[in-house]
Amino acid sequence: MTITIPKNLIKNDDLVLVPKKEYEKLFNFWTNAESLTKMEKKSVDKGFYEIKNGKFFTSKEVKKQLGL
Repeated sequence: MTITIPKNLIKNDDLVLVPKKEYEKLFNFWTNAESLTKMEKKSVDKGFYEIKNGKFFTSKEVKKQLGL
């Protein structure tokens, strides 16, 4: 079987292939998740921004700093 994927879906990273069981897990998680407060959403957005800009510590770095 051959599937043709339109180029406009591929060019902007708009296509994600996920196994059906994994999709169902994610769908169930997000449909049952509680809504975030404005403060929580702001914190999450800040975290994503910091990760995107490399402003984070790896678990190895944290362990090293804690002497573990």
